[in-house]
Amino acid sequence: MSLGGRRRYSSGRNESRCENGVIDVTGNRADALARLDVFVGEWVMEARFPRGGDAPAAHSTFEWALDQQFLIQRTEVPVPEVPNGLMIVSADPETGAYTQHYYDSRGVVRLYAMSLADGVWTLTRESADFTPLDFRQRFTGTFSADGNTIDGAWESGRDGGGWEHDFALTYRRAG
Repeated sequence: MSLGGRRRYSSGRNESRCENGVIDVTGNRADALARLDVFVGEWVMEARFPRGGDAPAAHSTFEWALDQQFLIQRTEVPVPEVPNGLMIVSADPETGAYTQHYYDSRGVVRLYAMSLADGVWTLTRESADFTPLDFRQRFTGTFSADGNTIDGAWESGRDGGGWEHDFALTYRRAG
């Protein structure tokens, strides 16, 4: 179907046509994608490390891509030894479950299981994917009531043990 020179593709499942002819995907995936709107915009990131010193503020931007089928996050960190990142969030067509595809300036590629429920955002990596699993990782962040701050922390785990605090990370909406 062509919409003003753009094509709109569908999976053939759970869809209906609106009055203007646009295909409206309903169900789990559409609902899951709509929930990601809370991220869209520019954010300032502040990291706090337990062994001293806070890192300079970094910047992260979340934006929709490909007709709002994917959420892209770009992160720029003004510290040479810390990688910049590009993350792409997708939602499973059947269940609406999220996956974050992670890429960084070191050439690292990873997959994280992601959830967003009741104002809590989690990212978890517990198995090898494109890179070996030297350690497990988990981020848990909680949105403030006004949606303009996400207070969170990264944790790591080794050899089937428990989670250990790595560093705190706060996102504050810019502007």
